[in-house]
Amino acid sequence: MATSTQPAKASGSYRIGGDLPVDRLGYGAMQLTGPGVWGDPKDPAEAVRVLRRAYELGVTFIDTADSYGPFVSELLIREALHPYADDLVIATKAGLTRSGPDDWRPVGRPEYLRQQCELSLRHLGLDCIPLYQLHRIDAKVPLADQLGELALLRQEGKIRHIGLSQVSVEQIEAARAIAPIVSVQNLYNLADRGAEDVLEHCERHDLAFVPWFPIATGNLARPGGPLDAISTAHGASPAQLALAWLLRRSPVMLPIPGTSSVAHLEENVAAAEVELTDDEFEALAKAT
Repeated sequence: MATSTQPAKASGSYRIGGDLPVDRLGYGAMQLTGPGVWGDPKDPAEAVRVLRRAYELGVTFIDTADSYGPFVSELLIREALHPYADDLVIATKAGLTRSGPDDWRPVGRPEYLRQQCELSLRHLGLDCIPLYQLHRIDAKVPLADQLGELALLRQEGKIRHIGLSQVSVEQIEAARAIAPIVSVQNLYNLADRGAEDVLEHCERHDLAFVPWFPIATGNLARPGGPLDAISTAHGASPAQLALAWLLRRSPVMLPIPGTSSVAHLEENVAAAEVELTDDEFEALAKAT
């Protein structure tokens, strides 16, 4: 497998909202925290190195959330990368509150979303958040109130674009009737394509599709499994093939693999240079 100093560039580019160009293979910063996505990481210095190395490798799209830590991930991003390069797009999210490790609870009250946006601006050191995503729709709050507040924040210049997370096609359309939506972040990977209808909807409307938990191969990675021959042919790991498959799957796909290790980061980003043949792509798709 060929290598370059900035392998993420090989993933191609996409313009979020039509005006935010990013390299399609990004980085998800959830793992830059303690166990249960709670508290500080075991090695904060390594977390900073990971973020800086990601940009060195050509990554220009970094995704985080106020709930990662909480705020630990955002503060690490500021420490590592501020002042931000002109081509670096930082996306964050609000709408899930935390009361402890591995505990996530939707809160979509307008005053809460506004408070969290203000805190994220401060923690990230930004005047305007390029992409601000509703982490979860709160079933206890009218959708018009949740998206309406984000639309107000956008009008005030505090956020540039609005995205959604873990939503259905129907919810996307309901949200688009209230405010402009440019991205959707749903669970999707080679082994779990339950959000195929959402991806196809994003393709039709040119919405960025950001798959979370992108590195999953299920039983494809078993010894003697369907990944073996393709891995050998490309000198690539099953995880790299899973990412390469996502990049090949759709031009609106923006995978954001996360890690707290520089070595693992370098392996993930190298997946952008894996070019699957038509037959290999179809074989992987059919094997799941």
